[in-house]
Amino acid sequence: MAVLHITQKEFQQEVLDYKGLVLVDFFAPWCGPCKLTSPILDELSEEKKEVKFIKIDVDQNGDLAGQYNVFSIPTFVLVKDGKVVSQFVGAMGKEGFLAELDKVSQ
Repeated sequence: MAVLHITQKEFQQEVLDYKGLVLVDFFAPWCGPCKLTSPILDELSEEKKEVKFIKIDVDQNGDLAGQYNVFSIPTFVLVKDGKVVSQFVGAMGKEGFLAELDKVSQ
């Protein structure tokens, strides 16, 4: 499944109402670390079919970023069955993302 780019309007349906695990990437197009993680998330979205991958541009969706206390980007929020189960900040490699996903997949 490809990474979906959504807006605040679609957040309820695509993330909070989704039954399962969602990784939300709060990013900005001008952010260097965000650009580094983007291909990793693309790769993981193809490998981890049981996880939904979402990207939200903080410049265009500032209210939503504020609701999730996004002060630095990239910020990643893991939502399982509509509830936040983990939140972490900063670029990381594929292994780091897999470790974070494993923590909440138990």
